[in-house]
Amino acid sequence: MAKRRRKWKRGGRDQRALKGKTISLNISDMAHGGHGLGAYQGKPVFVPYTLPGESLTAEISGGRGKVLFARGRQLIAASRDRVEPSCPHFGPGRCWGCQWQHIEYAAQLLLKQDVLADQLARVGKLPDALIESVIQPILPAPEQWAYNHSLSLLRAESGGWGQKRQERGVEAIDECHLAHPDLINLLLELDLDYENAQGLTLRRGSNGRLMLILDIAAEEAPELSTDLPLSVNLILPEREPINLIGDAHSTYEIAERSFRVTAGSYMRANIGGVTGLVAEVMKAASTQGGERILDLYAGVGIFSAFMAGEAELLTLVESYPPAAADADANLAGFENVDVIEGSVETVLADMIAEEARYDIALVDPPGSGLSEVVIRSLGRLNIERIIYVSGNPAALARDSKRLIESGYRLREIQPLDLAPQTYYIDAIAHFEL
Repeated sequence: MAKRRRKWKRGGRDQRALKGKTISLNISDMAHGGHGLGAYQGKPVFVPYTLPGESLTAEISGGRGKVLFARGRQLIAASRDRVEPSCPHFGPGRCWGCQWQHIEYAAQLLLKQDVLADQLARVGKLPDALIESVIQPILPAPEQWAYNHSLSLLRAESGGWGQKRQERGVEAIDECHLAHPDLINLLLELDLDYENAQGLTLRRGSNGRLMLILDIAAEEAPELSTDLPLSVNLILPEREPINLIGDAHSTYEIAERSFRVTAGSYMRANIGGVTGLVAEVMKAASTQGGERILDLYAGVGIFSAFMAGEAELLTLVESYPPAAADADANLAGFENVDVIEGSVETVLADMIAEEARYDIALVDPPGSGLSEVVIRSLGRLNIERIIYVSGNPAALARDSKRLIESGYRLREIQPLDLAPQTYYIDAIAHFEL
């Protein structure tokens, strides 16, 4: 359901004078970013670990621009949707790897739907009638816990590896209820003391094979040995992967297809949820056969692999060389597929110069969304249908506005939950000329 845009008054005391002040708040909404939202002296106040409908006392911790941030101090009236978190690392000032364990799952879905509608209204300036007509009910995740096959961690100040805290620093963890248990077991077995490693990622393939990926600060490969059943890879400062032990890639099964994903190549962590994502992309694309399809920010070619069989021509564009190489391998069985390694902006400029023709563009951009150059280029290519896969509702809202201004009509938005217990929202938007 759509919400009206909130309007906040300017004014109030200087934020520095308010810092440390204890105030009473009523939480009215959930904001994009996972914080509950209240108001004090006409200013919006963001408070983590709260829910709409709750009242509490909170201490103002700071501000930025026209908004204030606060820490909850005493919960006066709790929402009926509040539940007991399951992870000991969850809570104020603790690990911020997930943000919504205190919310019952059905309520999480409704909140995500509301946040998406709110972003379309406030950021995208879309009218309520359009929002209500295009947003479909959010699809739940197939698994609410232990769904991630990838776990990225940072070095903690206290030693060990962990996640960013809600405010500052890194908290070492020995539990994560969103990660596959095999990854936590591996984390507990690791005895890693390599100071050049800034971060690490643990991966589990669909075949159960484990991988350790180290992000290092210097182009200097360590001498490592392990008696654990895992592969070890480095990511150099320029994002070049180096294989040290075992396999250079993981293998994932998506809807009965097998995909190679090299260390450093992007892959959504919720492997079980990707099958549903692919199905919804195919539904939105609604190919009839014989279309010319452009897959931008294509990664290792997952969407292309399911669309190529219907296409006259499918052109895949990916800027990260290892991912483009993975796409070549993953799509090797198709003769109608071209894989282009390069930036989307540069490739589209070349296509415009060559007067290329495409019927459908599938875009799966990074969290920052599409650049204005890409949006203009899609319009100049006269692509009739755009399928936009989004992991950031604010970027989707902004880009929806720009695409509509370029002449496209927004037909449908299908939100999906690929990240239960977090505020992250995935969605597929369908635009037509």
